Amino acid sequence: MDTQRLPVLLLLLLLGASVPHPSRGLPEEDIPKEDGVLVLSHHTLSVALREHPALLVEFYAPWCGHCQALAPEYSRAAALLAAESAPATLAKVDGPAEPELTKEFGVTEYPTLKFFHDGNRTHPEEYTGPREAESMAEWLRRRVGPSATLLEDAEGAQALRDARDVVVIGFFQDLQDEDVPTFLALARDALDMTFGLTDQPKLFEKFGLTKDTVVLFKKFDEGRADFPVDEELGLDLGDLSRFLVTHSMRLVTEFNRQTSPKIFAARILNHLLLFVNQTLAPHRELLAGFGEAAAGFRGQVLFVVVDVAADNDHVLQYFGLQAEAAPSLRLVNVETTKKYSWAGGEPITSASVAAFCHAVLHGEIKPYLLSQEIPPDWDQRPVKTLVGKNFEQVAFDETKNVFVKFYAPWCRHCREMAPAWEALAEKYKDREDIVIAELDATANELEAFTVHGFPTLKFFPAGPGQKVIEYTSARDLETFSKFLDRGGELPEEEPMEEPAAPLPELLTNSTMGSKEEL
Repeated sequence: MDTQRLPVLLLLLLLGASVPHPSRGLPEEDIPKEDGVLVLSHHTLSVALREHPALLVEFYAPWCGHCQALAPEYSRAAALLAAESAPATLAKVDGPAEPELTKEFGVTEYPTLKFFHDGNRTHPEEYTGPREAESMAEWLRRRVGPSATLLEDAEGAQALRDARDVVVIGFFQDLQDEDVPTFLALARDALDMTFGLTDQPKLFEKFGLTKDTVVLFKKFDEGRADFPVDEELGLDLGDLSRFLVTHSMRLVTEFNRQTSPKIFAARILNHLLLFVNQTLAPHRELLAGFGEAAAGFRGQVLFVVVDVAADNDHVLQYFGLQAEAAPSLRLVNVETTKKYSWAGGEPITSASVAAFCHAVLHGEIKPYLLSQEIPPDWDQRPVKTLVGKNFEQVAFDETKNVFVKFYAPWCRHCREMAPAWEALAEKYKDREDIVIAELDATANELEAFTVHGFPTLKFFPAGPGQKVIEYTSARDLETFSKFLDRGGELPEEEPMEEPAAPLPELLTNSTMGSKEEL
């Protein structure tokens, strides 16, 4: 110890002041806060982990738009937990300013949220839940307290059921059974449901049960759905999760910003959409028959209502529909993205809706592909305009080397590379054997392949066999030119400058859940 500091330390001890140990960093009260959130550095993280057994840490970047959008929700979550004196704390780390911490915890994108329990620095839990205040607070509550309420009597069970629209109760004859931890583990993350559990025989009797069962109670549709526990195999987490997601959905869900995440979380691949104008009484009258048909396809087809009078233009665009086409039906498989069109010609009733679903599921109706009309001047500019209807004729022309950019009008990366693409087309405009083209992949679909990110660049070399070469190198005129001059050979040691912008989640216009790369 520095001998010059010794008198000062002795004086502090004589005065009864506490002296921080040099290896322990700053005392907790010296860790700064912003809007109720601890601001940590590599110096103070150890202190925070020691002082807070339940610590959620956001690794953010000041320039990150998603981090900026998350900030008010994150602060509100901290306020919610503080108001109820919950033993959970929120903190944040400026990632670019703390490279030691981002490297230690493998942070590769912003924002990244990690949960540290009981000071365990080596194995934090990744937070992957919704990024809004109540969900983050509830996620933490279920990690610092019970994820399910223990029910002792009928009054307690009724009170729990009255509290929420969807309540899940696990009936287990023995709470020491190995299936109970499985049930509680699922309850920790199913934030949109309330959970209870019981081993009371009188509650088994009240609800007509004789063996271990998970029961979902809901204040809509059929009111209740039972999931008996397999006596030999026990409780399967995946099967139970799928059951709860499927049966917690209403038979018919109206599409909007709030419901779209739940629609896609349902993991039901076939979605049937009824497009109506809900300001018109004749359209609203169709909903009853649509709902009647839904009951026969529970778990197989998700029934969704899209109001064309609301802010759903992106859904109409995805299906190539105009609002004036309502009422109409479309079915889409969200895994293959294949779309099926209702032929019309008859009223939309329970019977006609069911018949349409059966026809699609049994392969009696062929999918359709979106395509714009071929522009009359599609080949007049250096960059040729392709659509679904002329793509194969141009791209697979055996006499041409065709280089195609698949883009989205809203994609920033596509806009940034547009000048280089135009310059490339100008450079090779007099080469009869080379075609530089582009296709709006949000308005045109292809049978040959599906585009999953923007911009996607593909080269179709001359000759037989319909060969396709994926271009993944730098997006500049020089590298493009080398690629073409080498007949489609990728240059080495020239990494792609920008990652492709991912295709937005089908039918959703929410970007809150996405992240930005370092």
